[in-house]
Amino acid sequence: MPGPILVFVEQRDGKPKKQSLEALSEGRRLATALSVPVVAALFGEGVKPVAGTLAHYGADRILVGDSPNLRHYSTDGYAKLLGDAVQAAGAQAVLLSATAMGKDLAGYVAGGLETSVAADCTGTSVVDGKLQVRRPVYAGKAVVTLGFAKLPAVLTLRPNVFPLSAADTARTAPVEDVACPFGLADLKSVVKDVVTSAGKKIELTEANIIVSGGRGLKGPENFPLIEELAQVLGGAVGASRAVVDAGWRPHEDQVGQTGKTVSPSLYVAVGISGAIQHLAGMSSSKFIVAINKDPDAPIFKIADYGIVGDLFEVVPALTAAFRKFLGG
Repeated sequence: MPGPILVFVEQRDGKPKKQSLEALSEGRRLATALSVPVVAALFGEGVKPVAGTLAHYGADRILVGDSPNLRHYSTDGYAKLLGDAVQAAGAQAVLLSATAMGKDLAGYVAGGLETSVAADCTGTSVVDGKLQVRRPVYAGKAVVTLGFAKLPAVLTLRPNVFPLSAADTARTAPVEDVACPFGLADLKSVVKDVVTSAGKKIELTEANIIVSGGRGLKGPENFPLIEELAQVLGGAVGASRAVVDAGWRPHEDQVGQTGKTVSPSLYVAVGISGAIQHLAGMSSSKFIVAINKDPDAPIFKIADYGIVGDLFEVVPALTAAFRKFLGG
């Protein structure tokens, strides 16, 4: 009998992340098509009380590693635990969200299992009983469909692309403890503490609305224009690589091939020309609005709506209009 679909569920402060619940929802859809069960794996400290909620999103069996040694993510530690879980379950596929942790972990797990990774997938399907995935290549200029010559298949799913299933609170699944096979002294590196940015309310990859600024803003002193529009819309602030390289914004705000890949419902690009590197990180957004004074800027080729004009006039006007309309 074919093995189950195993989904790694990332958590923060004991709460499963939305991107991982999206991956779990997609795992459920694939498992139904393949007529196999779904196994969810959740690691951390103090996470067992919330493990049962993973059944609401399709898990048939839940593996929980709950230990002080799992409080902070460690590549070698988590990879060892997840790799062991994959082998013990006999999984035919391992799904992770394409977050920073998911991308890092997927490669190490695949290496340990002597298989490969299909990264940043934007679609999945089952053809003749076998899993296939779609993923962008050439900085998003083309999309390829891939099959797997060797199992288990390891794939990371682009956040905000796969629909999150409605929680079925009547659904239950057995929760099984997984022993942590290592101590902190066994790890190559240990996270001592995690420091978050002050006032950072919405993580870029989780945001449903993103307002990004580019070199057209002329300097860091003008980024409050972007911040104010994002605040009114209830979104996050992003930036182009040129802005980050110039030191105007921190790297954590960078959207693009060497930054973060985002797929919000609304992406507003302000003063961004639309270099291929940037487009690779945001082209899968549901709606793209571009504001640029250059009518020939490449960003307009993929924008759903474009405004050709001076951003220093357009953005304040938009902010005032949205504030009035939204009552913010």
